[in-house]
Amino acid sequence: MKIEDPAALRFILQDDIFLLNQDKAALMGSSRPPVPVVETKPAGFNYLGGNKKGFLVIVHYPEMDFIADNHLGALQNILKRLEYGMDDVAIFNRANHTEANLNDLTGYFSPQKLLLLGENAIPAGVENLSLNIAGQINNCNSLYSYSFDEMMDDQEKKKVFWDKLKQL
Repeated sequence: MKIEDPAALRFILQDDIFLLNQDKAALMGSSRPPVPVVETKPAGFNYLGGNKKGFLVIVHYPEMDFIADNHLGALQNILKRLEYGMDDVAIFNRANHTEANLNDLTGYFSPQKLLLLGENAIPAGVENLSLNIAGQINNCNSLYSYSFDEMMDDQEKKKVFWDKLKQL
């Protein structure tokens, strides 16, 4: 069946019908072209992992896509001890998205847990978070701790990090 007049469809179909812009203009008898609708898409971020359990790890590696290989291996071992795998977490390199603030990241990732590794990993909007003291940020259990560069050769820092991470 071919319908010439889009307004006639309402008599044939009982459901809602959405018209194209050119059909709307024809229906209204307007000779002006309709104003185009511009849709803004949410910002997309590149990250490593599957983010299935809402565990966001923010790092800062200026010359890497995500994280150094030896640091990734250490992080995977730590996560395994906490019963998390790579599919469960999102590893986000803030060095590649310096414009992203806390609200952007929590809106995109919807984390339940947030781990900030190093001072440079802290995005704009994070306030009142002290080193190695677990807290709440945007209703999310959060921990700001040492970067892997700071921890790799310091057993005391590793111990403090592990003790605090278990509390997260």
